Order: sequence, then structure tokens, then C-alpha cells
Amino acid sequence: MLTIRAATAADVPQIQRFIEALADYEKLSHEVQATEEKLNATLFGDKPAAEVLIAEWQNKPAGFALFFHNYSTFLAKPGIYLEDLFVYPEFRGKGIGKALLIELARRCVENGFGRLEWSVLDWNTPAIDFYRSLGAKLMDEWTVNRVTGDALLALAKK
Repeated sequence: MLTIRAATAADVPQIQRFIEALADYEKLSHEVQATEEKLNATLFGDKPAAEVLIAEWQNKPAGFALFFHNYSTFLAKPGIYLEDLFVYPEFRGKGIGKALLIELARRCVENGFGRLEWSVLDWNTPAIDFYRSLGAKLMDEWTVNRVTGDALLALAKK
């Protein structure tokens, strides 16, 4: 009933739909600048910046995980950073999110990576509870920093 597979360029329209649905859920639709053209270039072009797993329930797109490799200087090992994990509401409660995380953990272990990490919005209690149930530790002492848009341009010019 559940299959998880690596996305291909043919999946770009579905990946765009997942991103838009995730943004709606997180009340961040105004921030989405992704287009199918940009996704195709950055995920399936000459230098892919990330990878995507697609979860299908009874051959229907149900969820996705978009991730890329990072590096821990303290562990001196690469890892996986999960940028986005999303399951359509009608498919929740079927173990799809858990299966996607298990697949990413399996890839970490098989490749000798040091960790799997991701961020979660502090108001998303269902997700936080779910992640904790899988053994994730919230890094409360860390604060995410981000520079984008005009601030990124200004910093680059200094």
C-alpha cells in the first residue's frame, strides 16, 4: 500500500503541489517563490542541490521529503538535513511520515553519516510530539539564523 521512491524530473509538478500544500499548512504561502522551472533546474539539473523522496499510498502521491547533505565538524561526518517533510492530511495516521524518516535514517546509517536533523515550527505541537516519539531531541538551546532577499544582497556587498 505504501511505496517510497526517489523523485525524478517527471515528478516536478507534484513536488510543486507538495510545497504549496506545506506552505498553506504552515501559513507561509506568501513566501513561496518555487516554480516548476526552478525546481527542475535545482533538483534535476547539472548540480542537484537536494534530493526528494516521494511517498505513494495505493499509487497516489501522499507525501514527500526534500533533503540535502550537510556536515558536522564536531563529528567529522556528513549528515542529512531534512528541509521539508509533508504528508497530505487525508493520508496522515498511516505511518507515511514515519516511513519517510525511517528511510532517511536508513540512508544515514548505510552511508556512515553522523546525524539526521531538521527544524520544526514551535507552534506545530502535533509534529513536535511525533518527532519526539521517534527519538528526536529538540535543540531548544539553538536559534536558527537566516539571511535572505535584500539583507542577503546587502551582506554580500559588505
